[in-house]
Amino acid sequence: MRNDIDRVVLVGTGAVGCSFAYAMLNQGVAEELVLIDINEARAEGEAMDLNHGIPFAPSPTKIWKGTYADCKEADIVVITAGAPQKPGETRLDLVEKNAMIFKKMIGEIMDSGFDGIFVIASNPVDILTYVTWKFSGLPKERVIGSGTILDTARLRYMLSDYLDVDARNIHAYIMGEHGDTEFPVWSHASIGAQTLEKFMDAHEQYNKKELENIFVNVRDAAYHIIERKGATYYGIGMGLLRLVKAILQNENSILTVAAYLDGEYNHKDVFIGVPAVVNRNGIREIVELNLSTEEQAKMDHSIKVLKETMAPVLD
Repeated sequence: MRNDIDRVVLVGTGAVGCSFAYAMLNQGVAEELVLIDINEARAEGEAMDLNHGIPFAPSPTKIWKGTYADCKEADIVVITAGAPQKPGETRLDLVEKNAMIFKKMIGEIMDSGFDGIFVIASNPVDILTYVTWKFSGLPKERVIGSGTILDTARLRYMLSDYLDVDARNIHAYIMGEHGDTEFPVWSHASIGAQTLEKFMDAHEQYNKKELENIFVNVRDAAYHIIERKGATYYGIGMGLLRLVKAILQNENSILTVAAYLDGEYNHKDVFIGVPAVVNRNGIREIVELNLSTEEQAKMDHSIKVLKETMAPVLD
């Protein structure tokens, strides 16, 4: 019997995948972690390297290089594989390359008998999450994209840095596409139990005009990091760990993931970054915020761009 053993399969052992795997090992979130990559030697080497850290981990984790057959007994399959974003390239520029990769990959995973939850991190994440849902045939609740989980973390960090408040006590969301059309939901941002607006009004050293600069730095963070070091992976690796932990531990945590809209925010048939309650069954429900008129217009625009970009891929 293995009913009480949590198995996570990681497809893609590049920098993002391995940052996630390293975070998983450090926090002892699952009993089994399987690594799959088209470069089998790379996956095997990463498994060996990670295993050598097990004596220092909080709990034992069985890690090995696997195949798609290992997905049959997996609770979660995390996909980070795909063509990476190059300097000067937007996430949406990757859509055709990665959609073709995904169609084949999802087919092989489902052929194994997999019946768990997909977590997608490859870019463009909103579109590839939709592609995964379409080609897997799984219920929409069990296909989750990393969405704006990283963008939201960046916003919370940058606000904490500016306001000198612990990032864990800053509650603010980035919604929309994980990319250039994302937007901050200032109307629902709070510091502890106090609205962001009232907090800033009470501290004259802070300038509300700085909020726009903070958002621009959040939106463009990936470009700045890629320009300097070639890729981003630590932040998203930890974000994926947070999402997987919320699923396996049935937390009912609210995270800004790419979820399927079926009327929420006045839209249907699209995966996009929204706050959602996540538990062992996947997405329990989408938290539908009362957006301002300006924020709703930005949401409408973000969805329009996603659907226009996605259309040729699904034809």
